[in-house]
Amino acid sequence: MIVVAGASGTLGPLLVPLLVGRGEPVRVVTRDPDAASRKVSGVELIAGDVTRPADARRAVEGARVVVSAITGFASPAGLQAVDIEGNRILADAAARAGVEQFVLLSVAQATADHPMALFRAKFAAEQAIRASGIGWTIIRPTAYLETWLGLIGGPLVAKGKTLVFGRGRNPINFVSALDVARLVDLAIADRSFRGKVVEMPGPENLTLDQLVAIIESAYGRSGRVSHTPRAAMRLLSIALGPIDRMRAGQIAAALVMDTRDMTMDGRAVRAAHPSIPMTTAASVAERLFGATAGHVVQPATT
Repeated sequence: MIVVAGASGTLGPLLVPLLVGRGEPVRVVTRDPDAASRKVSGVELIAGDVTRPADARRAVEGARVVVSAITGFASPAGLQAVDIEGNRILADAAARAGVEQFVLLSVAQATADHPMALFRAKFAAEQAIRASGIGWTIIRPTAYLETWLGLIGGPLVAKGKTLVFGRGRNPINFVSALDVARLVDLAIADRSFRGKVVEMPGPENLTLDQLVAIIESAYGRSGRVSHTPRAAMRLLSIALGPIDRMRAGQIAAALVMDTRDMTMDGRAVRAAHPSIPMTTAASVAERLFGATAGHVVQPATT
């Protein structure tokens, strides 16, 4: 049995079909089974919140592998409760249930002192998994193309205009979530991944403005692009803190992405995994916005 927590975000709907295709039973634990059932099929769906020890124990019962893609980045619950405590509780439950492998979806450049709260939380989650006593694999992807193309391109396609936080000129490494899903599938099949931290960048370092151009090319139509100045972003992240912690955190994260070096030599790192495709932003944009895509994109938040 393979258990997946956090299967309704960007990664889950791409990962679950690969796991189902392995012929091993797959269980998805989610706080909203109805919503999850619209994104994944062929699995056992159980309602549960893995930040609650009793739910976590029930979720991992009989499991051989647990994959955690949970995050509180866009959730009112927050990073401390979900990314840190949720993963600790889930890993402890898995260790006690005799689970062989715990695969944690972290993030590239995760450190204890990173300026972005999500990266600090993921690093803390990594330490919790290591301390749990369970066999582990930590996968560190860069920013998901599907998420960012959706966030920028969804409004562009629906309304003919979109908003980019910051200058939009800072290069960032992006990776296709489908490539990450393939790596997770490989890590489950190949025991040499046990006890390893695996970086997972994409082949390109691109600015947000370049993503806009790629979307416009795939869709075949241009739109109006606005940019939020850095000074306004700083003020918003502070002003919104007491009333909308989630939105304030997202703006603060966007500010970091507009100023920090988030590039990687993706091709050099990915040479260690030649069986995993190096999907480009143009390919993902074509899948999301091209002539056969239907132009209906729901921007993902995780």
